[in-house]
Amino acid sequence: MASRKTKKKEGGAKRAQRASSNVFSNFEQTQIQEFKEAFTLIDQNRDGFIDKEDLKDIYASLGKTNVKDEELESMLKEATGPINFTMFLNLFGAKLLGMDGEETILNAFKMFDPDGKGHIHKDYLKRMMMTQADKFTAEEIDQMFKSSPIDAAGNLDYKSFCYTITHGEEKEE
Repeated sequence: MASRKTKKKEGGAKRAQRASSNVFSNFEQTQIQEFKEAFTLIDQNRDGFIDKEDLKDIYASLGKTNVKDEELESMLKEATGPINFTMFLNLFGAKLLGMDGEETILNAFKMFDPDGKGHIHKDYLKRMMMTQADKFTAEEIDQMFKSSPIDAAGNLDYKSFCYTITHGEEKEE
């Protein structure tokens, strides 16, 4: 019996880890627990998802009863799907870590790729990032390139790179 229970727990942990993407690695266990408590407070109907009624209820519990539906819908639209706990962590993680969304980062790279090839030569990107706007140092550029998908010709696949930045792992194709 004990070995069967152990196997179930191991398999469950692997399944949960795979399904949750890399968002959990952005936080310490104590932070995740605090987010779980906050999520549980907001999920007033305890269905595992935060919806407009949950938001209305939480606002009412704080004494604000005149919240407009448009405001609540706007909040919910920040998520790319139903707000379960993993989505909740993604939303707060992006805000707390100050990270732009994948589409925003992708659009920034597209400015350096007027022909829409999907890649930018690393030397050109390095020169631009060291001389424009918030200038990067050579060390910062080198650090970025260490985790970047650069081909033999020296081109950065910025679509894959954007995915890695926002999801923490390369997309399997």
